[in-house]
Amino acid sequence: MERQTETRLKRKKMFSGKIVDIYHDEVELPDGRHAVREVCVHPGAVVIMAVDQGDILFVRQYRHAVGKRLIELPAGKLEPGEDPMDAARRELREETGMECRELLDMGFVYTSPGILSEAIRIYYATDLTEVGTDPDEDEFIDVLRIPQAALMEMVLHGEITDAKTICAIAFAKARGMM
Repeated sequence: MERQTETRLKRKKMFSGKIVDIYHDEVELPDGRHAVREVCVHPGAVVIMAVDQGDILFVRQYRHAVGKRLIELPAGKLEPGEDPMDAARRELREETGMECRELLDMGFVYTSPGILSEAIRIYYATDLTEVGTDPDEDEFIDVLRIPQAALMEMVLHGEITDAKTICAIAFAKARGMM
């Protein structure tokens, strides 16, 4: 059987930003030919499905890259060396003002593995207590409570279009949690 991997031969950093670094990689293909890959390296992120009295906590915020406000589950990037579970608790508190006693790791997804290294861990939070929000200084967020029963229709009607949120809903549904 032929190997189906690529071997990186050279890497050149094209951009270094606050959240991502972009590289230009030269790779050797399985058949020995060379190709170029553009790779966006991201530290990873978390998304949290927080359940409170039958409702799911969402945030609505403006996303500059798509030019609109989206309805999403609370989420955020990992800080250097940060444990993903700690990041999930931090993001839940910052964005919704809630802390959870129970936090289940449901798995992870790669957001766009053709060009992006980002992996997002998906968490399910219960037994919530209100503690007050603490958003990042550049975040302007509305917290929403949406009944679990409404989620699938919102996805199907294009009201929820954020991929990480849709993945989290699918994970929870597949596990029988909603």
